[in-house]
Amino acid sequence: MNVRLAENRDLSRINELRKQVNDIHVAGKPEVFKPGFSKELQEYIYTVQKDPDLSIVVAEQEGEVCAFAVLRHIKRPENPMKYKQDYLEIDEFGVDEAYRRKGIATEMIAFIRDYAKKNDIHRIELNMWEFNETALAFYESAGFTTFRRYMELFI
Repeated sequence: MNVRLAENRDLSRINELRKQVNDIHVAGKPEVFKPGFSKELQEYIYTVQKDPDLSIVVAEQEGEVCAFAVLRHIKRPENPMKYKQDYLEIDEFGVDEAYRRKGIATEMIAFIRDYAKKNDIHRIELNMWEFNETALAFYESAGFTTFRRYMELFI
């Protein structure tokens, strides 16, 4: 397996994987996520590829992209409430359903950790939806811990 930064030739395949992730979100939170995968959602990955504060990582096995992550470098100046913030956020993460539970996500996280270290970034954040228990179990096994929670109340 090869984990690397994405190239333009990978973007169409990444969208196939992004649709799989979107479908998981639609099934888990249909009152929030729209079904399908609109043209606007498809075009977003091309915008990401051009943004200097965003990076896309892919895992490739036997010449096929089987996982991806969108990384956002967050830099916020100090303010009266908080110290300066400089961290890497995993904005999107997905592994092709045919390749899950084969260690690919673990390799992706290892690459992302190394990428952060090489860029002198000392913290990685991500957010995920509570319904996705499989993802939660994976992220916890990869060393992520909960430090903040979003809650909801239906009225």
